[in-house]
Amino acid sequence: MNESSLGIYFHVPFCAKKCPYCDFYSVPFSKSLSSDYVDAVLRNVNHYGDNSFVDTIYFGGGTPSLLTVQQIEEIINAVRESFNVDKQAEITIEANPAALNYEKLTALYEAGINRLSLGVQSMMENELKFLGRIHSPEKVRNIIHEAKMAGFSNISCDLMIGLPNQTTKNIAHSIKCLSEMQVNHISSYILKIENNTPFFFNGVSEMLPSDDDVSDIYLFMCDELEKYGFMQYEISNFAHEGFKSRHNSRYWKCLDYIGIGPAAHSGYKGRRFAVAGDVMKFIGEPFQTEVDTDTNPFSFEEKCMLSLRLTDGIDVNKLGIHKDKIMSKLPKLIENGLIISDGKKIVLTKKGFLMSNSIIEYLIFE
Repeated sequence: MNESSLGIYFHVPFCAKKCPYCDFYSVPFSKSLSSDYVDAVLRNVNHYGDNSFVDTIYFGGGTPSLLTVQQIEEIINAVRESFNVDKQAEITIEANPAALNYEKLTALYEAGINRLSLGVQSMMENELKFLGRIHSPEKVRNIIHEAKMAGFSNISCDLMIGLPNQTTKNIAHSIKCLSEMQVNHISSYILKIENNTPFFFNGVSEMLPSDDDVSDIYLFMCDELEKYGFMQYEISNFAHEGFKSRHNSRYWKCLDYIGIGPAAHSGYKGRRFAVAGDVMKFIGEPFQTEVDTDTNPFSFEEKCMLSLRLTDGIDVNKLGIHKDKIMSKLPKLIENGLIISDGKKIVLTKKGFLMSNSIIEYLIFE
């Protein structure tokens, strides 16, 4: 990935059904609303367009695959007209397996999408029902098979761990299934109960496993993924060789990206800004209103914090005047098995990733 290049993110705020654990901004899908949304997106692409070199495009949400292929193709073509898009650009769309079929997958691939990110969450029927997902394990198998038939060779799947009564046997089953289907990338997240979600009001937090049990599950998952060739490169992300998410890597490396759409965030030209989570406001404005979200973006502290999310860790030579202070704190963390350092890099261990927030606070801010 060219570090001087740009990424474009589109927040597509439509869902067929809101998942009970999700607090991302989304609204019910309608054809008329999606048409107005796409018109607004096209205005904004033209507004930002300055022929910058773009090598990643990402459709997130929401459920972006609810848009028609024609709408998605319109957006991609608008980016190509307004920016200098790399011929080998990574173009990702997040999708609910239930919103796909072979015909749509084929059309998406022909429209320029070359990476699928599927919201699988589990290959266990009972876990899918608990999470309110509207697909089945069999649907996932069929969609991944059809995606490969359509031409996709870069497929990522989300998994969720830390569910009530979830066992390591369940996790091993989900990982084995996805590995057998030859997906290339897995993002795995610990279930967190967010405020004002159905899970929050339904008392699900009281059903969750203890912190110690979640730690054991996470470490088991990491080892199990590695057994199948999914190497960890970020706290929650694992990939076969050559299949790291190039777009998401921008966030962790503080590289430029523009976010377009209600609730989209950007890190661009030395600023961090966001758009209000209001699709009607987004549609009604000539161009999206940018609200600065950070008074001191891309600071040393932020770069260190994000670097420690990665298995590449922090380059000691980039610590500058903070080097002696940070290095003096390492022996205690190394002794406790939370950090590895060869004097050139500082890297969190798998155990350290579980305590990343407190370790980062101790190293960088205390």
